[in-house]
Amino acid sequence: MGEAESQEAIQDEQKRLRRLRFLVDLTTSVLYQDAELTLPQAIELVKNTERAILRMFPDKQSTYDLILKPRFERILQERWPLEPTGSVN
Repeated sequence: MGEAESQEAIQDEQKRLRRLRFLVDLTTSVLYQDAELTLPQAIELVKNTERAILRMFPDKQSTYDLILKPRFERILQERWPLEPTGSVN
């Protein structure tokens, strides 16, 4: 891989990481702040976020399951503590 290709790969990775951070931050904000959001809508939002993340990083399902899935599940449990959330798979 040449220098130009290497730089392009690094820039692409950085761009995808910025998008990942933005997507996770946006989803987290909506889950916490949208007063009209229902639990089924929230679960669907998390599922859509997972799909978008895995399109950007197709080989990172285990990383998502280890880091982001518990974070989203914790937010759902905090926001809707008495309702069974089921799995956000």
